[in-house]
Amino acid sequence: MSRLRNLPDGIRLMHTIIHFNFYSKGIEKARAEGDAVKEREEIASSTLIWAKDVAEKFRMDIRVTGRENIPDKDGFVFISNHQGYADIIAMFIAAEGRQIGFIAKNTLEKVPYFGKWIRMIRGLYIQRGSAKEALKSISDGASLVKNGYNLVIFPEGTRSRGPEMGPFKPGSFKLATKAKAPIVPVTINGSYHVFEEKGYVQPSVISVTIHPPVETRNLSRRDLSGVEAAVEETIRSALKQEQENEHGQK
Repeated sequence: MSRLRNLPDGIRLMHTIIHFNFYSKGIEKARAEGDAVKEREEIASSTLIWAKDVAEKFRMDIRVTGRENIPDKDGFVFISNHQGYADIIAMFIAAEGRQIGFIAKNTLEKVPYFGKWIRMIRGLYIQRGSAKEALKSISDGASLVKNGYNLVIFPEGTRSRGPEMGPFKPGSFKLATKAKAPIVPVTINGSYHVFEEKGYVQPSVISVTIHPPVETRNLSRRDLSGVEAAVEETIRSALKQEQENEHGQK
């Protein structure tokens, strides 16, 4: 029954992704010409338009604080908790016209349209269970960031599907630290209400808090370990505070 109920929403979502192909020509043209600045602009504008369209269609009320903490210079990494599918939409809207790509599990590459779309916006796939392939993806991602592209990493490795935040996977920060890129911690709260909570799409409020960036350049290995723990605690404590505030208002 739930699959039948989700069918219309699935069709609507797929239609928006197919429609995104309209914008891919501008991205591909800039990439072919080697114009990275123009390519990032094309990705940023098209993904924002797409995300706003999806948010409106699925009645997501996305509230963002801390946009002033996004670095002016491209070549940074967002590190965020991961509650649900809607996190992708929330991050595009939170980034407000800045190019971002996502680190995704390699099984998504086979999904029609969506698999190609991840590559189109400069996202990367990680092959789980293969240390060699994972290291290659980390190296490829670090090169992208060094060349001015921005990436989003969900260190929990999977959706929490609820309010609780899972532990960060070991090695989740390697891409950012290898690139010596600024890490921008992000706390997302409420995205699991969109789909994961009931197994079908419902109107939801999602809050996105962007925290001050953390520099990784010129840090020792010990300092980097401390940064990872501090970033996780920043995200976790902000999530806890938001949820306590919600309960206090009820």
